[in-house]
Amino acid sequence: MLRRDDETLTFLPEPEGTGSPGAAAAPLTFPVASPVAADGAIEVDVAPLRGPGITADALPAVVRRIAIPAVVSNLLMTLFASADAYWVGTHLGSQALAAVSTSVFWIWVVVSIGEMVSVGLTAVASRRHGERDSLAAAAAVGVSLRFALILGAALGIIGALGVDWLFTLMRTPPEVTALGRDYLRTYLLGLPFIFGYFAVDAAFRAAGDTRTPLALLLVSVVCTLVLDPVLILGLWGVPPLGIAGAAVALTATRGSAFFIGAAILIRRGMIARGASRSTIASVVRVGLPTAATGVLFSLIYVLMTRTTTTFGTSALAALGVGHRVESWLYMVGVGFGAGGAAIVGQNLGARRFDRASRAGWITMSYAMLPALLLCTASLTVPEWMASRFSHDPAVIAETARYLRINAFAQLLLPAEIVLEGALGGAGDTLPPMLTSTALTAFRIPLAAWSAARWGTTGIWWTIALTAAARGVAMMLLWRSGRWQRKSL
Repeated sequence: MLRRDDETLTFLPEPEGTGSPGAAAAPLTFPVASPVAADGAIEVDVAPLRGPGITADALPAVVRRIAIPAVVSNLLMTLFASADAYWVGTHLGSQALAAVSTSVFWIWVVVSIGEMVSVGLTAVASRRHGERDSLAAAAAVGVSLRFALILGAALGIIGALGVDWLFTLMRTPPEVTALGRDYLRTYLLGLPFIFGYFAVDAAFRAAGDTRTPLALLLVSVVCTLVLDPVLILGLWGVPPLGIAGAAVALTATRGSAFFIGAAILIRRGMIARGASRSTIASVVRVGLPTAATGVLFSLIYVLMTRTTTTFGTSALAALGVGHRVESWLYMVGVGFGAGGAAIVGQNLGARRFDRASRAGWITMSYAMLPALLLCTASLTVPEWMASRFSHDPAVIAETARYLRINAFAQLLLPAEIVLEGALGGAGDTLPPMLTSTALTAFRIPLAAWSAARWGTTGIWWTIALTAAARGVAMMLLWRSGRWQRKSL
C-alpha cells in the first residue's frame, strides 16, 4: 500500500508470511522532493525507492518488472552476435566463420573474468540496497568500476600480445588462425570498455533498475547493426576491414554505452568514493568462483576444439553456429538470472528469506517457456536455423545434427543459468562453481572417447548430457537452502 503527503512517500507493505501469521514489514518513509537541478528538473534518487517494491510486492510481478528488461537486454546482445555471424558466414566464407567461432572460446575466458566484477557487485550492492544503505551501495559501485577498468586494460594488453599462442593451443588450420588473429586482437584491445560496461550494468541492476541499461544497450546494438556491414564489407566509402570490422563495431558501440551509463550513474548519485578494501574484497570473493567457472568452461571448450578440429572446418563452424543458436536461450537465462540475483540479494538484505527462495523458482519457471520453444524448433527446423548463418551444405548438415541432439538438454538450461545467477545474488558462488566445473571437465575425456567411436555425433552427445546434468545440479543446490546463510 502506498501513502503520499506533501513531503513524504510511505510504503505500507501488505502482511506476508515471514514468520508468524499476519506479520508485516515496518512502514518505510522517504522524502518526495530532493534538490532542484540547474535546469529546473526535480532530481530523485530512484534507487532507494525501488527497494520496497522488490521486497514487498507480489513476486511474479516483481520478477516480470525486474527480469524482463534484463532478458531483452541480453537478447539484444545475442542479436548483435548473430548478425555478426551472419555477415561473416555469408559474405566472408566458412573459414572466416570458423575463425570467429574459435575466437569466441577465448572471448568467453576474458568475459568470464569481467563477470567476476559484475556478479560480485550485483550481490554486494543489492544487499546494501536491501538494507536501505544507498551510500554504501554507491561506494561499492565506484570502487568496482575502477577495478573493472584496470582489470580490462591489463587483460587486453596481455591477450593481444599473446594472441598467436592462443590459436596455436587450439591447433586451428593456418587459414582459420590468420583470420581469427585479427578479430580476437581487436576485441581484446577494447576490453576496458567492455568490462566497464559490465560494472555499469551491474550497478543499475543491483538497484532494481533494468530499464536504463536496456535503453543503453538498445541504442548500442542498433548502431552496431549498422556499423557491422559497413566496416566488414566496406560500404559508403569506408575501407573494408573484413573480419576485424566486426570487433571494431562491437567495442566502439559498447564503449559509448559505458561512458553514457557511467555519466547517468554519476548524475543519480549512484557512484561514490569511500569504499573500504573489504568492499572490493567482498566483490572479488563473491565473483571469483563464477569467473573461475566461466574460465574453466571456456578452456575446456578450447581443449574440445582440438578434438573437433580433426573432423575439419565444417565441424568447427557447426560447433560455433550451434552455440550461436543456443545463445538466444542462454542469454534469456542470463537475463532472468540477473534479475533473480537482484531480487534475491535485496530480499536477503531485508531478511525476507522465504521470498528469496520463491524468487529463484518463479524466475526459473518464466525462462522455461522460451526453452520449450527452442527445443521444438531444434527438433523440427534445425536446417533452416543453420542456414541463417552459412550457405555451406556441410556446415548446415552438421549444425542440424548438433541442434537435434542438444534439443532436450535445452529444457534444463534455464535451471542451470537462472539458478546459478540467483545463487550469485545470494553471494553463494563456490558450490555452483565446483559442481559445474566438475561436470564440464568430464567433457574432455568423454568427448575424446565418444568421438573415436561415433565422430562428431559423439561430441554433440557429450555436450548435451553434461549440460543436462548441470541443470539438475543447480536445482538441487537451490533446493538445499544453504545459500540463505551467506553473509556479505
